[in-house]
Amino acid sequence: MGTLEFKESFDVLTPSLNSFAYNLTKNREEAEDLYQETAFRAYTNRDKFNVGTNFKAWLFTIMKNIFINNYRRRAKMNTIMDNTDNNYYINSGKNKVSNGGESKILLKELNGMIDDLDSDIKDPFMMHFTGYKYQEIADKLSLPLGTVKSRIFFARKALKQAIKMNYGSYNFLKSGLAV
Repeated sequence: MGTLEFKESFDVLTPSLNSFAYNLTKNREEAEDLYQETAFRAYTNRDKFNVGTNFKAWLFTIMKNIFINNYRRRAKMNTIMDNTDNNYYINSGKNKVSNGGESKILLKELNGMIDDLDSDIKDPFMMHFTGYKYQEIADKLSLPLGTVKSRIFFARKALKQAIKMNYGSYNFLKSGLAV
């Protein structure tokens, strides 16, 4: 295949090559770079093309191989090699895994604080916490509505005071526990 015939055949396939490059990269600039690299390699290796075979498949294979090689090169560049004793740098990373242990301990301590409340304020508080409405609590405990509201208020106040004594200004909202 002569140079002029090669160029004409390549030019006919340019839209298909650009489309394929974009499908591989999903980025317009990277697709243009991939197309240019494919064109360069195809022209420099045109003597390796066997006349009578599928020219389009040959070009697409070149493009796909360039894409795969670039992908592998980028993946290898992101690999961290740590030659220190005990992989010190890898093991001292900023990434930490959350396992919920701290929340479980805090919840256990919070439940202990609730258990320490006086039963006069603890019972209405726990009923309200489990979903009862003020009026339902008042009816079940045979108490006036205002008394139920006051006791729930005093229970919250006592819990906040206990938390403040144990943790200072620790914010339970950050850990997902709200009182």
